[in-house]
Amino acid sequence: MADTPPTVVICGASAGVGRATAQAFARAGYQVALIARGERGLADTQAELQATGARVLAIAADVADADAIEQAAARVEAELGPIEVWVNSAMATVFGPVSRLSAAEIRRVTEVTYLGFVHGTLAALRHMRPRDRGTIVQVGSALAYRAIPLQSAYCAAKFAIRGFTDALRCELIHDGSRIRLSMVQLPAHNTPQFDWARNKMDKRPQPVPPIHQPEVAARAILRAADEAPRELWLGRATLQAILGTMLMPGLLDRMLARKAYEGQLTPEDEDPSRADNLFQPVEGLHRTAGRFADRARDEALAVSAAQVRAMLAAAVAAVALIVIALTAWLAD
Repeated sequence: MADTPPTVVICGASAGVGRATAQAFARAGYQVALIARGERGLADTQAELQATGARVLAIAADVADADAIEQAAARVEAELGPIEVWVNSAMATVFGPVSRLSAAEIRRVTEVTYLGFVHGTLAALRHMRPRDRGTIVQVGSALAYRAIPLQSAYCAAKFAIRGFTDALRCELIHDGSRIRLSMVQLPAHNTPQFDWARNKMDKRPQPVPPIHQPEVAARAILRAADEAPRELWLGRATLQAILGTMLMPGLLDRMLARKAYEGQLTPEDEDPSRADNLFQPVEGLHRTAGRFADRARDEALAVSAAQVRAMLAAAVAAVALIVIALTAWLAD
């Protein structure tokens, strides 16, 4: 048993960042439990990972269903062994201004993108607490700090995840727990979500550049599982969004009002009859990458929040020394 590979559970594992993350953990030697709604996408991902020699368990479940996620976690423990890492990555969104959204649409985005993370975290803790070990990785976004137009429900859910995670972290520290929590804040990625997310606009949606390949996020998530930084900020755009919000939120409000509205739409007309995955999975589109490969980057800077704070402190100290030196020089 000592040689049994560690087990990771990945929610939202059949496409996009979640699927790329499953591939990364399989290459790293993990046993991989896949959780997603679409059975065809799950089966494709399972076959893909098994072809590399990984041991894989695929479970069809909706993260919005707390009982289903609890049952999935119990099955993972029974069939693969102790859960060492749990990755919450499932998401749903609706593109459109608040005035065009229904309460049911906002509720569904919240149930998947926020409560889905809560359900996964609770299920993971249920098994990790008795052993007093394990790592939970929350896949966040720059939008957990900086909201943008046309994605109000998604941004709100990402904000909520950060608040929930921070509160839980305090409780684990209070309890002296060795369970680790990490949140990875991502920039825009080239995933299929822009082909199957519900869209209330007349034009097809697109990520706000710069765009990155899903494998970039997967490497950061794997690093978070290994090192467990409090937060890991991925990409220059994420750093700019987070720091800019801290320093000049009003200016960013006006900039995003001008640029991020049309910036999330392509010139192509949307097909009003196409299926979306808000309430039901869309079979046949489950893949890792989306349609923006020609514009997507393969690398991105990844820094922990602690590293950013250290760099800012060093910059402030350097400026202070310069001011002191100039003041002394002028005094002479």
